[in-house]
Amino acid sequence: MFPNSSNLGRPPFPPKYQQHNNFFNELPLNIPPTLLSHQQLIDAQFNFQNAALSRALLSGNLSALPAVSPQPSTYRNGSPVPTSAAPTSFRGRKRLSEQNVSYDVKRQRFHSPHYLIGCVPPLRDAPFPDPIETTLPVAKDKLSQQVLELFQACQQQTCDLNKKELCRTELQKEIQRIFPQSRLFLVGSSLNGFGTRSSDGDLCLVVKEEPVNQKTEARHILSLVQKLFCTKLCKSQTTANYIERPQLIRAKVPIVKFRDKVSCVEFDLNVNNVVGIRNTFLLRTYAYIENRVRPLVLVVKKWASFRDINDASRGTLSSYSLVLMVLHYLQTLPEPILPSLQKNYPESFDPTMQLHLVHQAPCTIPPYLSKNGSTLGDLLVGFFKYYATEFNWSRQMISIREAKALPRPDGIEWRNKFICIEEPFDGTNTARAVHEKQKFDIIKDEFLKSWQRLRDKRDLNCILPVRATIQKR
Repeated sequence: MFPNSSNLGRPPFPPKYQQHNNFFNELPLNIPPTLLSHQQLIDAQFNFQNAALSRALLSGNLSALPAVSPQPSTYRNGSPVPTSAAPTSFRGRKRLSEQNVSYDVKRQRFHSPHYLIGCVPPLRDAPFPDPIETTLPVAKDKLSQQVLELFQACQQQTCDLNKKELCRTELQKEIQRIFPQSRLFLVGSSLNGFGTRSSDGDLCLVVKEEPVNQKTEARHILSLVQKLFCTKLCKSQTTANYIERPQLIRAKVPIVKFRDKVSCVEFDLNVNNVVGIRNTFLLRTYAYIENRVRPLVLVVKKWASFRDINDASRGTLSSYSLVLMVLHYLQTLPEPILPSLQKNYPESFDPTMQLHLVHQAPCTIPPYLSKNGSTLGDLLVGFFKYYATEFNWSRQMISIREAKALPRPDGIEWRNKFICIEEPFDGTNTARAVHEKQKFDIIKDEFLKSWQRLRDKRDLNCILPVRATIQKR
């Protein structure tokens, strides 16, 4: 179904009423062969004889870690990191000469229930079938052509994803030495369809089936992971070959930030924040049921980054919030371009669904055939106009779950907040980082100025330098 997500969406958890200490070892027997990668077969062979090592680390006795011989400055298994661009034969990319095909004809190619397979080529060790062809919308005006050009140049490539997956694989082996039953999953923009060539990697470390207290237990687990990284850095052992600057960030959802020296990718690693696994596949479904969604989201993310309003750590909007804002706008048009997947397919996006089933949910969801024929340029102008002049920031909450703007709740999560964006699974506010009025006013002003400039000039360069953005990527 999702060729690059075999390791992400299906940790083989048993039903909650079953109590197994080694629940990760209970692999489902009815998984199709194409869903099992080589790495998964390796991961299934966990070594549960490391209990003493785990206890030693939990007690703070890091000297109990066994020594490992230094390796060359590559990944431990010696696997080369792919650096070339996506192959030109990838059928998910369309030549410019094919863009004269009529919009309606191209949209009709979304006929297969497995159309999502064609979105991203498979990892090299995953026995998946060839990607199914996907299309991009036709761009007949200058602004739409600029949006498509930026998207095609900046979207995440196969080699970018492979680098992140290779690092994830190696880190999982290291972490399983201290938490033998754990699994490490790639989540977020790397897999949800909205990644760019410069996107960081988000990792979710699942240590047990039950929820983890983020203020206490998660911080403790992450402190052990950080100590593992730092200890091996000091001893110049295996992890030192490809991990640098591990730093524990004590946020509401604590993370360990680090950099992979081989691929030069920055990573954020959290513990048991499993809502990230669920929303990864929800967003991935939105990304591919309508072919105007991904180009529009990418341009908005690039715009927000250029305008310095895309950094939750500095009190502005996270990329996740920006994606939800675009989806919400497309849902609320007089002729919607997107539905509410959670309302139309509640059984497929049940927030209580077992995690090992999450990746399967979207495979039966057909493409959404909207009657709205707006161009990418028209949609981009409309996006800025909506948030500059129509959306009521002080009274409304963005909800893609309901596909409409809802009255603000009165709970503490929402009270006195400048921007309210509902997380579609756990109901929290994804824009809670915007807590200063000055930053909020800057965000609103950027929407207003960008709408006015784009409305008048119909040139993307008036709000975002296209060529410089492509060169930077």
